[in-house]
Amino acid sequence: MSARKRVGVLISGRGSNLQALIDACQGADFPAEIATVISNRPGAYGLERAHGAGIAGVTIDHTQYKSRKSFDAALDAALRDAGVELVCSAGFMRLLTPGFVEAWRDRQLNIHPSLLPAFRGLHPHERALEMGVRLSGATVHIVRAEMDAGPIILQAAVPVLADDTPDSLAARVLGAEHVIYPRALALIAAGQAWVDGETVRFASPELARPVFLPGSGA
Repeated sequence: MSARKRVGVLISGRGSNLQALIDACQGADFPAEIATVISNRPGAYGLERAHGAGIAGVTIDHTQYKSRKSFDAALDAALRDAGVELVCSAGFMRLLTPGFVEAWRDRQLNIHPSLLPAFRGLHPHERALEMGVRLSGATVHIVRAEMDAGPIILQAAVPVLADDTPDSLAARVLGAEHVIYPRALALIAAGQAWVDGETVRFASPELARPVFLPGSGA
């Protein structure tokens, strides 16, 4: 097996998607390993997940920086010091500057709890219910400077049920997130998916197939 890609995971909170990535990376054939976990919030539970897995966890508190640019510079330096090759945002609640995004262009992944380009930004589950959609889901995409934009790698769809609340829908979507984020990372890390301009290409068509999860929660 060729050398695993070194990944830096950015978090702000509990880190459930981080845990899905940690679990996947424990597989002997998984093509990536987590080199560092960075939180912009002190005390984020995701750091405990990292420490429990023997992964270096770092806090870079954004409130200690005078500007977004200076915070992003510290973030970039920490990633490079850890030898990171790919970045995964996993519940990282910060908008990154265009300079940071360009520095990691085509090497940063994000997951969003909607079927992009629908319901970008905050409160996607509330908005999905208000619009009366029949399907919701999750999207893993390559990061661009615009919020929740960029080439789509994988998507998973879940049904929206008649009695759903934002919380129940969020739980179902979260289960989908845990399935497709490790898959998307594996595809990029193994070179089975790559960015071509503003589109992701795949080594074979079946790798791009969407996932449908009819289950009732995570």
